[in-house]
Amino acid sequence: MTLEIKRLHLASLQGPDGGTWPVHGFVVAHPGGAVLVDTGVGGPQDVLDDWRVVNRSVADALAELDMSPADIGLVINTHLHFDHCGQNAVFKHAPFYVQRAELSRMRRESSELYEWFGFMDARFELLDGDAEVLPGLEVITTPGHTEGHQCVVGRTGKGGGEVGGDSFDLLIGDAAYTPRQYAEPGRDNLPPGQASDVGAWRESVRKIRSLRPEHVHFCHHTDIVHN
Repeated sequence: MTLEIKRLHLASLQGPDGGTWPVHGFVVAHPGGAVLVDTGVGGPQDVLDDWRVVNRSVADALAELDMSPADIGLVINTHLHFDHCGQNAVFKHAPFYVQRAELSRMRRESSELYEWFGFMDARFELLDGDAEVLPGLEVITTPGHTEGHQCVVGRTGKGGGEVGGDSFDLLIGDAAYTPRQYAEPGRDNLPPGQASDVGAWRESVRKIRSLRPEHVHFCHHTDIVHN
């Protein structure tokens, strides 16, 4: 099944380096509909103020693609930080695919945000490891940024590549903030927040690099890595 990946600009915020970082989500269009990977920024006002968020609605972002939230059949959250799941409530009609370990982590470590988002009402499809979500669309576990972080693999239907024999694009979430972190996981001066577990993070980046994705799309950087 051929997939098409379209980037959404959902917000900007102050990054760990003090600069202004974008926040991207991604629509993965397939013959039967569309999947959204990460929903953008949301949370209590004090959180948005702390991060100097300039926000926009995911509905407005989708409208630029001539789409609406109703066109999204399911949502994948790479992880449950406020800038990746903050507008999940817009998609109450859709199931949310997330790692079980990540939901447990958020409940344990970020209980205030967990309660603010009201996740108990969400239709979660809890995953325990790598999984195929749809034909040609997979998630792979990449712990390190958070305990339950996952990346998304979308096969483009072309030849080559290591996953399933087809070339594929990787939606990296926060497994690496920037192309530099992706290219050089052995560097010692990681930006704050990149890795909650540095050893697991480095192993995860090496894992996804070894899969040789054709393109790597970042949440907080506009460049696309071409391999």
